[in-house]
Formats: sequence, structure tokens, C-alpha cells
Amino acid sequence: MMLGLGAQCDHTEPPCGAYTPGDIILGILASVHSKVKDLPARIRPDQYTCIDFDLIPFVQSLAAIHTIETINDSGFLPGIRLGYLMCDSCVYATKALHCVEQMLAVNGSFPVLSNYSDFTSSVKAFLGERYSELSIPVAKFLSLYMIPQISCTSSSPALSDKSRYASFFRVIPSDVYQTKALAKLMKYFNWDWVGVVTLDDDYGKPALEKFLIDSGKEQICVEFQEVVPNYLGSTDIAKRIKELADKIRRSTAKVVLLILRPEHVEMLFKELIKTNTSRIWIASDAWSTARFLMKMKDINKVGDIFGFTFLTGMIPGFEDYLKNLRLAPGERNDFIREYKQIRFNCSQQSEHTSPLACNVTDPLEANDDYLLSAVDLTEAYNQRVAVYAVAHAIRNLLKCNDTACSGDTNLLPWQLVSILREINFTLDNKTYSFDQYGDFENAYDLISWKKNGDERVPEVVGQFLIKNEEVEVNDHKIPWNNKTVPLSRCSVTCLPGTEKSISNISCCYTCTNCSEGYYSNETDQLTCKKCPEGSWSLPGSRECQKWSIWFLEWSAAYSIVVMIGTVIGALLLVFSFIFYILHREKPFIKGILVISCLMKFGLMVSFGGVILFLGSPNIHVCRAQQTMYGLGFTLCVSCILVKALHIFLELMSSNPAKQRELRKFDKPFVIIGILTAIQALICIFWMVFDPVDVEEKQSKTQLLTLNRLCTQGFMYGFGAMHVYIALLAVVCFGLAFKGRDDETDPIVFSMLIHLFAWLCFIPIFITQYDSRPIVQISGIMVSNYGVIFCHFAPKWFKILSEKTLETVKTPVAPLTNDSDSGVISNFTSDLRESTHSIPQSRFSIAESEPSNWDISSLHLSEVSIASFRRRRQRSWRSKSLRPRRRTLSNL
Repeated sequence: MMLGLGAQCDHTEPPCGAYTPGDIILGILASVHSKVKDLPARIRPDQYTCIDFDLIPFVQSLAAIHTIETINDSGFLPGIRLGYLMCDSCVYATKALHCVEQMLAVNGSFPVLSNYSDFTSSVKAFLGERYSELSIPVAKFLSLYMIPQISCTSSSPALSDKSRYASFFRVIPSDVYQTKALAKLMKYFNWDWVGVVTLDDDYGKPALEKFLIDSGKEQICVEFQEVVPNYLGSTDIAKRIKELADKIRRSTAKVVLLILRPEHVEMLFKELIKTNTSRIWIASDAWSTARFLMKMKDINKVGDIFGFTFLTGMIPGFEDYLKNLRLAPGERNDFIREYKQIRFNCSQQSEHTSPLACNVTDPLEANDDYLLSAVDLTEAYNQRVAVYAVAHAIRNLLKCNDTACSGDTNLLPWQLVSILREINFTLDNKTYSFDQYGDFENAYDLISWKKNGDERVPEVVGQFLIKNEEVEVNDHKIPWNNKTVPLSRCSVTCLPGTEKSISNISCCYTCTNCSEGYYSNETDQLTCKKCPEGSWSLPGSRECQKWSIWFLEWSAAYSIVVMIGTVIGALLLVFSFIFYILHREKPFIKGILVISCLMKFGLMVSFGGVILFLGSPNIHVCRAQQTMYGLGFTLCVSCILVKALHIFLELMSSNPAKQRELRKFDKPFVIIGILTAIQALICIFWMVFDPVDVEEKQSKTQLLTLNRLCTQGFMYGFGAMHVYIALLAVVCFGLAFKGRDDETDPIVFSMLIHLFAWLCFIPIFITQYDSRPIVQISGIMVSNYGVIFCHFAPKWFKILSEKTLETVKTPVAPLTNDSDSGVISNFTSDLRESTHSIPQSRFSIAESEPSNWDISSLHLSEVSIASFRRRRQRSWRSKSLRPRRRTLSNL
């Protein structure tokens, strides 16, 4: 032990403010004063004058002193007494270095050596400093001598670098974890639009950089970053605080993180209280438990305050110690003296002055419990942990047991460093150890400043556990207004069913609905999720739904109408067949009975194809429905074409010889077979090379519906089939129109109906995918009914009309005009001759059949009538001729 140290730390030496002798001395660095007087005007390296007494570091230094005295009284180090030497750094790094220099000086001088392995001093370890701005230069300096330094509050991440701060330790986590905790807290409450204010020192800058990294990982954006001077005596600090207050007022961020000292926060709050500006404040550990801030005037106007603080606890016997502050014999503590002068001196009035100060005769002997309420005593618990960490290291190095220590108390300071790195000790039923970076990895307490009248009191409402890096919040302990967490966002929350459309700033975005087939079931999803297989969603959906399959169900209204129409059509065909059989001896039926039956069969097949469009389709049904319609209606149109061709050939020439030559082309069954066979080949090629299939395709008209429809391949076969039928219809129409008479009118109208129906339906068929089955059914039904009502119905009417005429027969009036009588007589005679002179083949479809197509075979052909007119030598009046023709037709 170097006794000369005591001479240097008497009351005449300013750097040393407190001292107690001992076998091993611990150095205490505490910024009991927060300013250095006239620092900007300093031009000479003379003595520093510190002002503005700060109760927080004062009480923390007393906690360290109390713990040292407790260890000495407990016999933890048998036969060894710990002493301390305390110096006030005044929150100024240069002053802190001055303190260390004075405390390490040997006999008033500071040795300069090339090797400090054997360097020793009375101070074996240092406790402090409070602020990282001061701890960093001190740690660099002490690393030269490898003298251990243990801080209770310096949390800068830079101090974890053992290559630069080899002998630095701290009983708290690094700000690496604090900034994570701050970002996690903001994320927990969905605050993604915040402001940040930091100091321009080695504590504020690294903390800001680390927070920006951690907040970015949590998708939290910073609206503004402001920096204020660390030194409270700076000439422009008041101006900067006002500018900062204006910035906060104008900002849209409702949450502001303050990485500041308590004095800076006090100045800022005073400015904001003037305009009743309220925000949610997130406190760094530097001011999260500052009791004087909790008691400042109108503190309840600034808004909610949260912060993280290191794990705290009560120091046994510390409250009694503070209520009975007295100096022991041989102990010196100028800071206790100063505090008592502030508290109990009636002539020095301040915010800390006791109401009973003027009744105190000797301030140094007076005591009260003011410190218990003015400062959060639990915050000083880490001082106890730090002192015990050094004490355990000394105990291990000196090989102490319960009765004695065998080691030399004049130990080399660097020997404690290696022991501290490996030490593991238990205190108050908790185990502590330093990690590889010299830090503690315990946890943070989340505190809320709860309103208590006109003041605030800290309340633990959660925790941040370093091991799992998660924030645990007891929400029921936080009294939000209206029981709703305030928002601080650049953009509104994107509700389920939407996704974020992010702008240049990740927190500023617009909410866009999820597109079809995608969904989001959470708020603020970055992207919508794709629906699982077999399900789908509408735009802006929160969930996916299974597809509903649509097809023409048997029970659907349209299907019922189709079935009714098909049954009626089939019944009409059956009725027509029976009707024709019963009247097969009629001249206009006898010649066309077989052809008519073939037409009915084709239409019946076509109607059968319509039924196949109903119900859930499969590939076989799809093939059958197209083939049945194609072949059935082709057979029908082929029969109509044969009929039109026959009439056309009959009208081509009046020359019997030429008619016999043209009759070679009138082979009805051959033509029908060939034309139908061509359609069969088209269908075969279609089904082989461009087959139909069944597909489920999203409906354009029904939501969340898949249309199960038959496809037509690439439409080549489908188009060829319909074009072929249309071509036959056009040929029928052309032949019938060329030789138009009463017999060709049904052909003309039926083909016009078919062509017009499909010309109307084809555009709908192409453009309306969902309606294709309905369109095709409608086209088939119109075409089929067109044939029925144009070809078969007139025959029913004609036969029924003949029966009516036979029942009620109108007599012919006698002719009174002689000349007219002669005309009729001659006309009738010639008519009979002409009728007998026309070969029967002109009215026969087959050469072997002498019967005619229909009742028109009883009329004169245009050629015969023209011949008859040429033989007439005189004309008759139209007035007398018209009634005679009616008489003829009645014959």
C-alpha cells in the first residue's frame, strides 16, 4: 500500500473529493456536478470549477461507499480492509482523465514507462464513469496499464471492443441490446413512424447508428433525427432545444425516442409544456428513472413515457444509511458536506432546500429522508453488484477463506483483469458473470411513468430478455386513454384483404386490394398469399374459398325449358311420322315418305344431342353431343337438298329429252349417303386430330365459380362441321330460290331460319365463353323447329284442310257469258290434255315410283302453262279468269 496517496488526497487537493483509507483502494469516478464553470472561455490549464450538484450520481456514489463499508464489516475479505478514493468528473471527459491521473500518481508524479507490467498504485480498480462519453477516454487510458474499470451505467456498444478497451467491464448489457429492446417495443405497439433525438457524443452517435439498424430490421422508419450538444454549458444549447421543440411540434410522428441526459430532457419538456405538446416518449437508460423529471412541474402534460432500465433492486440497509449520513473517523467526503449545505443551510435556498432548514443549527449534523424520495434508490443497485465483483476478484486473487487471505495486498492491478473475465459469483440469490466482451447479459426492465397526482412514479410493466431478444409487456398495467394504443404511423394500417404498396420509405405505403386468387388474413401484410390448390378468392379477400362448379344442371330453369322443348319436338316428330303413315296414300306424301322419315330420324338424333348438353359433362358426352348434332342435322339437310335439287332439275328445261338426261343426277339416296358420310369423316378427323375435352375455367359472370364445359379443341373440327352444314343449307337455299314455287317455300324459309339463327349465335358463342352450351342448344333448337314447322306442319294443315273441304263443298256458279264459257271449256279440255301429256317422271323422285311429290303434281308446270297460252288465239279478262282458277284448284 502506498501511504503517499493519502497526502495527495487531503482537503487541499481539489481532484479528490472523498477518501477513506484501506489496505486496497478502489477509485470512484462520479460526476456529482453536471457542469464545469466557464468551460468555453477556458484558455489556461488551471483548476476546474464544477457547478450544478446532481443528486443521482451523488446517491450512486454513496451506494458504492455503503457497499464497501458493508464488505469491511462482514469480514468478506478477512484481515483486509477496502478503502476508496473518489473524484468528481463533472461530466467532462478531460476532467475525468485529470481525476485518473491524480489517483494513479505515485508520490505526486506520474511515471512514464516502456513496460507497465510491474506498475502498481494504491488504486487497484476503478468504479465508473456514469456516462459513456467519459468512460471511453478513461477506459482507453486505463487499458495502457490494464487497470480494471467497472461501470454501472455506461452502455455504449464501443466499450465491448476488447481490442481497444481491454480492461473495461460493466455490470449492465451493451446498448446493442438496448436499441434492440427499443425497436422491439415500438414494433410491439405497431409504432413504425418515430423521431429520434441524440447527443453529439460517443454515447449518442453509436446508439443512433445501432438503433437505425435495429429499427430497420423491424420495419420502423425514422421521420427525423436531431442532435443536441452533450455539454450543458454550450453557448447554443438553449437555441438548439427550442429548434428541437419546434421540430417535434411540426412532425407527424407521435413517438419520439430521446437518447439524452436527464438535464437535456428537462429543458426540452419545459419548452413543450409551454404549448401543451404531447407525445409518446421513449426514454434511454440515461434518464428513464430520473426522479427529478418525474417531479417537474406539469410533467403530466407531456404525454406517456416509457423506458428501459437495467435490472434493479434494493440495497440492504441503504435507506437507513441515507437517513443517517455521517462521516466516520478518518473519513473525508466533501460531497456529503456540500449536500447537507444545500439541504439544510437556510442561507442557500434551492429546490433541494428543506423547509426546516432555518431551524437547523449545524447542517453537517442534520439528516432527513429526502434522498429516499428524490432519487430512485433501486437504480443504485448496480453499484453494489460492481463493488462485489471487484471484491470477489480480490478474494480469488488473494486466496481468501473464511478466516484469512494469504495473498499480498500490494497486488498488481492487471492480475484482477483475468480473474474478472472468468469470475462467477452469487449475490442476493442471483448469479452474475461477465461475457467475453466484459458485459453482463441479464435483462432490462420496461417501465412506465405512471401518473400520481401532479407527479409521475415509475412502474415496471414488462421486460426485455436478452437471451430470446423479445419484449414481454403486461398490457393490463398500461392505462391507455380509451383503452386504445395510440398510433404513430406514416400510413394507415392495411386491413386483411390488402397488401402494402410501399413507396420510397418503407413505412409509407398505400393499401391495395389483393388480386384474384390471392388473400391476406393479417394486417399490414407486405404481399398477399396465393390461394391453395382447389380454392380461389375475389379481389380484396381475407380468405380463399373452394370453387363452386357450374354446369347445366338438370334442375336448372333453363335445363327444364330445354327438356320440355326437346320432348315437344320429339313428340311432334313422332306425331308427324304416324300422321304420314296414316296418310301415305296421299299423292304429295306417297312420293316423299321415305325421305320424310329420314328427315325425322335426323331431327330426332339432333334432339337427342341436345339432351347430352345437360348435366355434368365428361369427354364421352362431349364427343357424343357434337357428333349427334352434326350427323343428325346433316342427314336432315341432305334430304332437304335432294328435294330442292329435284325441283330445280324439273324446272331446268321443258324438253323431255333434256329432262331425261338431267334425271341421271337425281339420285336422292346416293346423294344423302354421300353428304352424310362426308360429315361423318369430318367428325372422325375432328375427334382424332383435334379432340374435344372437358375443362374447368373461371366464370366471368359468376363469382368463385368454375364452368365445367366441353371444349372444342382448337375449333378447327368444330368450325368445319358447322361450315359444312351451313354450306349445305346455302346450296339448298340457292336451288330452292332459283326454282321457287309453292313447293320450294318451306326449303327457303327453313334454311333461312337455320342460317339466321347461327349467324346470330356465332358472335355470342365466340365472345361469351360461359354461355357456349346455352348458345349451341338454342341454335340447334331453332334449326330443328324451323324444319318441323316449315316442312311437316304445312302437310298436316293441307291434309286436314282437304278433309274439311270434302265435308263442306262449295258449288260452282254457272257461267252466264258465252265467251267465258267457251274459254273455260277449252281451258279445261286443254288442261286435261296437258296433264296427260306431262310425263309422270317429272313428279316422281324415283324412276320406279309413278306417284308425285305432293298435290302440286296436279297443277300445270310453268312450261305447260306457257304452251297452253301460245295455243290460245285470244285472251280473256283477268276478272273472269281469277275465279275460274280457284275453281280449278278446288278440283
